[in-house]
Amino acid sequence: MFLTGFLPKDFHTLKILLFRLMALGCMFVGLMGCGRKEDYSPTEIPTVPVAMPEAPRNPWQVVSFPTDQKRLLETRPSGVFQATASGRFESALYGTVRIAMKGKRLMPSFHEGIDIAPMKRDRAKRPLDSVYAVAEGKAAYVNRISGNSNYGVYVVLTHDDPVGEFYTLYAHLASVAPGLRQGQLVQPGDVLGVMGHSSSSAIPVERSHLHFEVGLIANARFAEWYNAKKLKPDHGLFNGRNLLAIDPLEVFRQRQQNPAFTLRQHLSTIPVAYELVLTVRKLPDYFRRYPSLWEGDPYSGKAIVMACSENGVPLRVRNANETERTRLGQNRQRVQNVNANVLGKNGRRLVVLDQNGWRVGQNGKDWQEILNF
Repeated sequence: MFLTGFLPKDFHTLKILLFRLMALGCMFVGLMGCGRKEDYSPTEIPTVPVAMPEAPRNPWQVVSFPTDQKRLLETRPSGVFQATASGRFESALYGTVRIAMKGKRLMPSFHEGIDIAPMKRDRAKRPLDSVYAVAEGKAAYVNRISGNSNYGVYVVLTHDDPVGEFYTLYAHLASVAPGLRQGQLVQPGDVLGVMGHSSSSAIPVERSHLHFEVGLIANARFAEWYNAKKLKPDHGLFNGRNLLAIDPLEVFRQRQQNPAFTLRQHLSTIPVAYELVLTVRKLPDYFRRYPSLWEGDPYSGKAIVMACSENGVPLRVRNANETERTRLGQNRQRVQNVNANVLGKNGRRLVVLDQNGWRVGQNGKDWQEILNF
């Protein structure tokens, strides 16, 4: 045969050669799949459910009054609120309840909170009342220098809410609780300080009180606007100009009537005093942080319409319609749908009436500039 010349003459050597040939053959078949058809479909990777971030829980589920005074919701209670020098009960409440000198004229003035009178005093008539956090939150700002703010010594708490972050403010304190620091978490009823009469303007000890506010924050970039104006003193985000207060007594009252109270629901009950149609380069920061206040189609990049409370709290916003854009023309803003009954004595004067109709006033220019910065 033709292989005869290549075969070894020794039988043992021949067995080794045949064994090696068989091994090579198996390796070859193995590489080719050894006659089996493999399943090369992708391996199914088990999916792991991704937990979506939870919306903040409602901080109004557990609430404390800001002092030991529990009669805040009574009708005209005696000794509960601290009036101004006028002695008028209403002057301690929220709203256009005061008269102030503006230039050379006495004008209606808006009060952004409520003034709660002390229940206990020492022999020098100084208050002894503790001041408490009203809801779960954190200490966002602590000012311990009495003379650099009309608020005097004051503490601001921020609270996470499904509608967005809101603030509570506790002012004219005699002192801040030892150890209270910025960023510290607080619970309802935690002591923040002691009631006093601190302020950059003199408050007599006889009229000591807690000034208490609840509200929304106008712009997270306020400090940049303030620094650009080179204004002082600087309280960062928690300067009074950047705080948009709502009525604390109405908040407490609605919370008492409805344990399922939500801030979003409450904002929808605040009456609209006027609407402002304005051209904006971008959606204001306020509505990015409080997105549930937006109504209708998504922002179109054109003019918007803000529905505002008496003191300028934007309650809702939408795109301007074609008619409103036409009436706006080349102007930057236009006031419409003023409710004179809601605007009342107009203590903030963000919008004013002249012979040409309603327009944004001088106070309103800063307010609008802060919102749109």
